[in-house]
Amino acid sequence: MNRQIFTWSISFILILVFSITAMKSCTRIDAGHEGILVKLYGTDKGVQDVSLVTGRVWYNPFTEEVFQFPTFVQTIDYPAFTVNAKDGSVFTVDPTMSFRVIPGESPRIFAKYRKDIELITETTLFNYTRDAFRIQFNKYSTDSIISNRQSFEDKVQLALDEALRREGFELEQMTSGLQYPDEIVRAVNLKNRAVQQALQVENELKVAEAQARKKIVEAEAEAKANELRQRTLTPLLIQQQFIEKWDGRTPLYGNSPTFFKNVQ
Repeated sequence: MNRQIFTWSISFILILVFSITAMKSCTRIDAGHEGILVKLYGTDKGVQDVSLVTGRVWYNPFTEEVFQFPTFVQTIDYPAFTVNAKDGSVFTVDPTMSFRVIPGESPRIFAKYRKDIELITETTLFNYTRDAFRIQFNKYSTDSIISNRQSFEDKVQLALDEALRREGFELEQMTSGLQYPDEIVRAVNLKNRAVQQALQVENELKVAEAQARKKIVEAEAEAKANELRQRTLTPLLIQQQFIEKWDGRTPLYGNSPTFFKNVQ
């Protein structure tokens, strides 16, 4: 009887262990991800121990492990770092990068780095980003970077995309967050201030010239008006204007006006 109870106990324990193992030995790969089945032990452990899996995956939790690599676009804001230009000027780069894993490349990426995507992003991809900027900065002087910034950043992005593709990644977008050296910023500010002051002086001169021309035109017009009045102011006209304005009263002082005079 005791042996039978012992047998039942052992059977129950085995069934329980099997059930727990079965529950832990199945997983489902989420949408937007690729599954990687990794063999932890055995003769296959090594470069050939990684395989791509999709959907619902059954595996042995004692000898295998399943990782998920996201294939959707991810964005990371890297910490700022400094880089020297060809002539020694120090620029600051604060890059933000959007990328994704090329579909089907997850096994190769994991086989090479043996890390999850977060750690690869923070270390390996950051090193590639920093190297892409360093290499391009060594080719450009300070003036050429400032005057050809868009071309410079395009070349950095192209070089970084080529490097990432070799590793199984695709670069979607990158912003450099490029910051000029302090002395360059000060020089640009002084130049802009000087240009603004010159424009202000030029505008003031234009206003003064316009006002002077206005006064000249007004003076010329007044002079022409006076000349015209002098030519048209004859004795007969003066007598007519006097008659029109006289109110008919005899002046208290002086002589009475004579309305008809010989104007010959």
